[in-house]
Formats: sequence, structure tokens, C-alpha cells
Amino acid sequence: MSDVSAVELQQAFSCCGLTRTDAAEDTLKAMWELGGDGVAVGTTTLANVLGVTPPTTSAMVKRLVDHGLVERADDRSLALSDHGADHARRIVRRHRLLETFLSEVLQVPWDELYAEAELLEHAVSDSLLGRIDALLGHPHLDPHGDPIPQDDTDSLVASDVAIADVQIGTRFRVERLHNRNAEALRYLAELGLRPGVTVEVLEQSPFDGPLWVSVDGERVALGAPLAHLVHGQSVEETS
Repeated sequence: MSDVSAVELQQAFSCCGLTRTDAAEDTLKAMWELGGDGVAVGTTTLANVLGVTPPTTSAMVKRLVDHGLVERADDRSLALSDHGADHARRIVRRHRLLETFLSEVLQVPWDELYAEAELLEHAVSDSLLGRIDALLGHPHLDPHGDPIPQDDTDSLVASDVAIADVQIGTRFRVERLHNRNAEALRYLAELGLRPGVTVEVLEQSPFDGPLWVSVDGERVALGAPLAHLVHGQSVEETS
């Protein structure tokens, strides 16, 4: 890492006095991915997403609360403060631009993008990120359909719904897939479910059975975990 890059990264949290660590950035990013600015999450859920123990997460959360980046409610739920959301926005922008670069320039398979970008996002400088953004033509969406914020006021939360929550009979355009689970992404791609594809929601099997959808005329079944990964809009609502 160059001296310029190192200085930029060390100064990332100078405004709030927090020592920059990969774990701090990962926690802020995960909180946004779980719901966005102002949406409360629990420590256990956050720990599961981060792949660490609840005590480890609690210790990191305490640091973020002490530095004004996270707020803890009376019921112990957690939410990003406005300042924490500003940091999360920049971290997620870095990650999603790197995913787009890896996909478009290096042709990295889309189910590997999240993990590869995760490794790089903690080391890339703002100056290099600016060059990547310019090279890509200032994209607004990453390869999984997630929005890339263009400035400090952009929202990172897409205004869409999960296919699990739409009415039977709806024609549904896939716009975004939650992208942490590489195996799930690979399986969805094998089913033909990618951003830009329009499907028809056929039926919901009883007793917590799968959701059946038509993809290019073929019936496929989505269990509840998969159905909550597929996000988009009904065609009728956006036509």
C-alpha cells in the first residue's frame, strides 16, 4: 500500500476519533445491508451476518456507540446514527464499485464478487476509487442490482420488494439479488433468476411450502430463504 493510500485510510474515521479497522467497517456495512439508515437490528442477527460470535459483535458495537456511529435503543436494538450512516454510505460505495470493476473489467464470476470485493475494500484509497469510478463511467448499479451512491446524500436502500411478498399472479421483474451467499446466487443463476429477468408468480404451496414461479415458461420452486433473496418490482406497478 502506498503512503498516500495508508494516510487516507487512517484518516477515514478521524472525524469521530475511531481507529479504523476492517471489523469496524464491516460492522457498519452489515448494519446498512440489514436494513439501512435508521433501521434497527439485533446483535445476534448482526453477528450471524458477520460470521462472528455475539460477544465479539457486542464489543465492536460498544466502540461504535461510544464514538457516535451507532445508537442503542431502550430495547437494546441497534441503528446507525446519521454520522454512522455517512460512514456506511462511503464503505458500501467502495464495495459496490469494486464489485462492478471486478465484474466488468476482470470478468470475475458474479457469485464470487462479494468475497473478492470484501478483501479489497479495506485497502483501496479514495483516489484509486475515483479512477475506477471514472473508468466504469460512473455506474449507478452494481452487478447484483444494488444501487451505488453517487454522493453523500444518496440512499443505498433500493425501493423494491422481495418476490416472497408479492401477490400470486403477479408478473415480477427481478432487479436485485442479495449477494453475500455465493452458493445461493449460483443456484438462482442456474434457475435463470438474474437482474432484468421477468417472471410470473404462480402459486404458494401450503404449510410453508415453496413459492412457484415461471421462468421462461418453466416452473421452478423457491423455498422461503431463496424467495427473500430475490427483489424487484411488479411489472404492472412500474409500467
